Amino acid sequence: MRRLLITTAIAALAGACGGRDGQAQPQNQTQAKAAAGAPVATAPPNAPNQKPAFAGQTRAPEMKSNVALQVTTIAEGLEMPWGMAFLPDGRLLVTEKHLGQLRILGTDGKLSGPILGLPAVAGVDQGGMLGLAVDPKFAENGLIYWAYAEPRANGTNNTAVARGRLAGDHLENVQVIFHQTPSLESTMHFGGRLAFAPDGTLFITTGERSILPGRAQAQRLDGTLGKVVRINSDGSIPRDNPFVGRPGVRPEIWSYGHRNILSAAIDPATGKLWEVEHGARGGDELNQPQAGKNYGWPVITYGLEYSGEKIGDGITAKEGMEQPVYYWDPVIAPAGMAFYEADLIPAWKGNILIGGLASKALVRLVMQDGKVVGEERLLTDLNERIRDVIVGPDGAVYLATDNKNGRILKVTPRA
Repeated sequence: MRRLLITTAIAALAGACGGRDGQAQPQNQTQAKAAAGAPVATAPPNAPNQKPAFAGQTRAPEMKSNVALQVTTIAEGLEMPWGMAFLPDGRLLVTEKHLGQLRILGTDGKLSGPILGLPAVAGVDQGGMLGLAVDPKFAENGLIYWAYAEPRANGTNNTAVARGRLAGDHLENVQVIFHQTPSLESTMHFGGRLAFAPDGTLFITTGERSILPGRAQAQRLDGTLGKVVRINSDGSIPRDNPFVGRPGVRPEIWSYGHRNILSAAIDPATGKLWEVEHGARGGDELNQPQAGKNYGWPVITYGLEYSGEKIGDGITAKEGMEQPVYYWDPVIAPAGMAFYEADLIPAWKGNILIGGLASKALVRLVMQDGKVVGEERLLTDLNERIRDVIVGPDGAVYLATDNKNGRILKVTPRA
């Protein structure tokens, strides 16, 4: 097993020992502001004339956590690992994007061969095997869930979610429980994160497929592009979904007006879903999506088109559309997300951890009362795109690196 030691010299915050609100424990707000420095160093914004809607919505102060980290490679040779999830016995499920495969990393450090029984996967560009979730009642039913790019006979494709009973090296009783509609000819913006809520319902994040016909779909309620979807674990629709019973509206929709959601996690303290979605040149967003709300894409957004032109009318706010809790310009290119509530790294308790693709960092957000009050960029010396972030049962943070020779990394405090 190969080890890489990352030691970060970090200025201590006053009394830095962590807390539920995610603050690194200064004694009061005045001390917190004094301990926080300038924002994390980044390039100038792509859209310098755009202003945040409220103080602290972007470029929060840098707050260093006084933690020296050890990074251990626990698996390598994976083809673009995308999603991870722990089984109750400590084994780790991992998807390989373009190969359309699911593998298991054993507690002995050995990788299984591909698990058999998966449906066909469109493994091209941003498509392939995506996010994972383990049934909260796995000990009773053995069910796991996965999102993937689903090929259609007419040459189109869409995001889909399936479930099956894990039985050794294969899956039994595989059922597709969600098909995104409409299907389009695109290889981009599939979303694909899965998160079980405390009530047992399953949140699914989608994308709007990037192309202009899909982009327009993000504001429409007769399809599921650019949406957060909420279903029961068998694919049926929860009766308390916000649009149940409305003619012409897909009842599985939870929220809409999203671009491409590649990060999602449940806050264990509140049971609420949070997500981070990709902007274009600027405009990555942290949101806490609420039932029936419109998050604006592509009508309002921060940042610019990749061409440098304004997006739509170039506006960042409109009545009836929600503002992000936080946004980045330039982008971090978010992928994977976890709330840290373990005891192994007390200074991170209550924080949000986000994988960065373009930023090649583990992005730590310090939260207080549902707002971002500090930010830190970690593990930048790795110089690798981080595709997924989860917290293990041992309190360590596990990362998947996004490349053809992808690795699974275990992050712990350095002794």
